[in-house]
Amino acid sequence: PMGSERTEIRKRQMATTPETSGAAQAQLSTGNRGSNACCFCWCCCCSCSCLTVRNQEEERARRTSHELQAEGIPNCEESPAPTLEEVNAWAQSFDKLMLTPAGRNAFREFLRTEFSEENMLFWMACEELKQESNKSIIEEKARLIYEDYISILSPKEVSLDSRVREVINRNMLEPSQHTFDDAQLQIYTLMHRDSYPRFMNSAIYKDLLQSLSEKSIEA
Repeated sequence: PMGSERTEIRKRQMATTPETSGAAQAQLSTGNRGSNACCFCWCCCCSCSCLTVRNQEEERARRTSHELQAEGIPNCEESPAPTLEEVNAWAQSFDKLMLTPAGRNAFREFLRTEFSEENMLFWMACEELKQESNKSIIEEKARLIYEDYISILSPKEVSLDSRVREVINRNMLEPSQHTFDDAQLQIYTLMHRDSYPRFMNSAIYKDLLQSLSEKSIEA
């Protein structure tokens, strides 16, 4: 009897074990599917959130860059409206164009359309520096000019060759009114040779010339 009871107990254990094992496997499988589904949803949400944050940061960076480029840009010089004779004189030479505030303003407006307004701004800053006599003011303005137009980190950096940059770096040890003379001449020459011919053929110049000519005829 004892042997038959042990045999019967063993049979019952063998019969219940597969069911328990199968149930456990089914539960594990279901748990995995649930875990995967939750993980999948969480990853999607996380990815969407990350993309949203990243896009916002990129937009903020672009806006900041644009604002930085607009900072420190002086307004156009005050000047009376140019006469027809003055505008015709601009076509005679670049020097005559740059002599008058009205000429510089018109040329600067054109440079802005070519995204090279920093050339005129740098030239104007150098002219302003030459008018200073106070040593501390000269040093401060020279530092600002360097940071705004010479530093490779500036969005308004002007195009200068290595020789001129070396001269500037030496001059910055003891800044003076003439620290940027070589660089100013190089940028002046660049505007003369590169931008000035296009300005003379631009709509900005031609429209101004036509408008003044029509007013002259009416008068």
